[in-house]
Amino acid sequence: MDDGFLMEVCVDSVESAVNAERGGAGRIELCAGLVEGGTTPSMGLLQVVKQCVRVPVFVMIRPRGGDFLYSDREVEVMKADIRLAKLHGADGLVFGALTEDGRIDTELCTALLAVCRPLPVTFHRAFDMVHDPVVALETLISLGFERVLTSGCDSSALEGLSLIKRLAEQAKGRIVVMPGGGITERNLQRILEGSTASEFHCSARSARDSGMKFRNPNVAMGASFSAPEYSIKVADVAKVRTLNAIAKNIL
Repeated sequence: MDDGFLMEVCVDSVESAVNAERGGAGRIELCAGLVEGGTTPSMGLLQVVKQCVRVPVFVMIRPRGGDFLYSDREVEVMKADIRLAKLHGADGLVFGALTEDGRIDTELCTALLAVCRPLPVTFHRAFDMVHDPVVALETLISLGFERVLTSGCDSSALEGLSLIKRLAEQAKGRIVVMPGGGITERNLQRILEGSTASEFHCSARSARDSGMKFRNPNVAMGASFSAPEYSIKVADVAKVRTLNAIAKNIL
């Protein structure tokens, strides 16, 4: 924590992790599959990131994209990934699970939290899919989550700002309410001033052209909506520094 706030940067590569730390990130959320909103990273990625950065690394535990209603076998995968992440140096974990009617899955969360301990745990933006965020926040507090990442149940943290502020007031310091979702240097000031948040979450990425000289334009490695093969998005040191500077001036 520096100057009363903390910037968490979401990354999916060693390069992005290093850039995030260089830019002033106080914590890293390590993921794969950012196009899907983040899935569990490989343990190889975690190992190398831990060798390259000193800031805390929180690991996403999400076995697939899509909803947050998990089968018994998916739960076993999540538990195994938590154990492996702890073994390979994770400083914290990030997960979320819901029931079919849009409530926090208290039974599953309790079981996963038990595997995570003693590491701190963040409930991720599965929160933005709940039926009643006021009730859901109290549930997370009672379960023992350290923080919740939320865009205020809207398309971005700016759009959901009024709810984020109400949740922070409701929390009264019992849980950290961390805004995230579409945060940029253009809207960070409004979000921090409007939410009174002490932490915020961003990716701060820019596209970097691939180093490949030979390129086959007729083949794509993913579905038609996937990112182009010859453009790589990485955390941008300058963007991270700018966000850091904005937050310092506000708080």
